[in-house]
Amino acid sequence: MSKTFLNKAGKLTFSLLLAMSMLFSGCGGDSGKAAAPDANKKPAAPATEQAAQKNAEKKAEEIDKKMSGARNTPIVQAAKKVGPTVVGITNKAYVRDFFNRVQLAERGYGSGVIYDKSGLIVTNNHVVDGASEIIVSLADGRSAQGKVLGTDAATDLAVVKIDLDNLPVAEFGDSSTVQVGEPAIAIGNPLGMEFRGSVTVGIISALNRSVEIGEKKFTLFQTDAAINPGNSGGALVNADGEIIGINSAKIGVSNVEGMGFAIPINNVKPIIKELAAKGRVAHPYVGASLIDKDIAKHYGFDMDLHEGLFIMKLSKGGPLARSGARTGDIITEFNGVKVHTVAALRDEIAKHQVGDQVNITILRNETQMTLAVALQEYPRN
Repeated sequence: MSKTFLNKAGKLTFSLLLAMSMLFSGCGGDSGKAAAPDANKKPAAPATEQAAQKNAEKKAEEIDKKMSGARNTPIVQAAKKVGPTVVGITNKAYVRDFFNRVQLAERGYGSGVIYDKSGLIVTNNHVVDGASEIIVSLADGRSAQGKVLGTDAATDLAVVKIDLDNLPVAEFGDSSTVQVGEPAIAIGNPLGMEFRGSVTVGIISALNRSVEIGEKKFTLFQTDAAINPGNSGGALVNADGEIIGINSAKIGVSNVEGMGFAIPINNVKPIIKELAAKGRVAHPYVGASLIDKDIAKHYGFDMDLHEGLFIMKLSKGGPLARSGARTGDIITEFNGVKVHTVAALRDEIAKHQVGDQVNITILRNETQMTLAVALQEYPRN
């Protein structure tokens, strides 16, 4: 089975790579080398931009009155409803130039969605990763410095806050009701702010796609709505104008088209709630290094007659060690569910919270026993 890994923001290429044959590219952008400041470049005039925005809104209202029902489709209405809530996020960091001088330079860009009037914005972790400064650009022409309230690499989510008034707010939908084949609308900033607010349309191609990125496994929506660098953290919207996902990745190789991925919004909601309140998310773990049957055979361990996970090492003071597990035991079930792969075990653990007590069935010298295990928080280090 091919292994995947995440190419994080060395220069914020934001690319998610699937080794061997496929390239999963995260949808953040890469600005490349630090650009020298342009002394002749004039700063943007916010007041002028806002005036232009108001004129555009007025003109849009006039057009709306003249549009036929055939033109004023649910796609048009959804784009109008959600578009103002999608922001651009520029990631800046301190770098050294050719003369070894420290300067603040743009490292990458992405998108985000305003979900609370207090200025809370959901985006991808890889969009803000490593930033010294975050600049948030609104659809109405305003911009503000953003503060990262919390990030979670395990789910590739982050929450950013801005201090501005009169903010538009997106409406979250229920991703459990999403159906394969229904319209999917992606809104974001592909290739940066020059193309901000771009709208692409497709369908939901599949539900519950399991994508392994590095040592992490994500369950995502698949869509053929065009998703490009800069779309990361943007909105995936249904025909009712509700956010059903946060755009996160795509397969980006020359012979593959229309394979983008988004984090279902029902998975996003509890994560961003915890990030906004605590700045981090507590993930449970069992405290063991595990290998499956095929890998165990490669290392010379005899598991021919058993399906399960071989315990190579236990974390000192970890949940399994505390429950009486030993190195060499074979885990066969987690709370009554058979687990034959590490990914399957991770899926079951992810359904629980820190502090939950679960039953883990093991084999030790051909003897089966069940251990009561209290899940602990995954160590931050």
